Amino acid sequence: MLDHAREALEFARGKTREDLENDRLRHLALVRLVEVVGEAASRVPKTVQDSHPDIPWRGVIGTRNRLIHGYDIVDNERLWIIVTKDLPDLVETLKRHPGTK
Repeated sequence: MLDHAREALEFARGKTREDLENDRLRHLALVRLVEVVGEAASRVPKTVQDSHPDIPWRGVIGTRNRLIHGYDIVDNERLWIIVTKDLPDLVETLKRHPGTK
């Protein structure tokens, strides 16, 4: 989770929301990285998830599901918010919980 979230942040560093719209490869990369973060979260055992309630497991996994199953209708505004606002918080939280990475 942590590695892919960090990689998504790197792809977005110094870019704007408009860059996401105009750079198909960046867009695809960010969608995929967010999907992988969610897939990794879904594989964390429920007992581990329960022991770290400050990690938004349902939201992360739900985002993955929406991207995977709604790939043809990705909301770029929402994707940009996830990458620029939600992922930085997730990265900081995951860094505090070494067993969840």
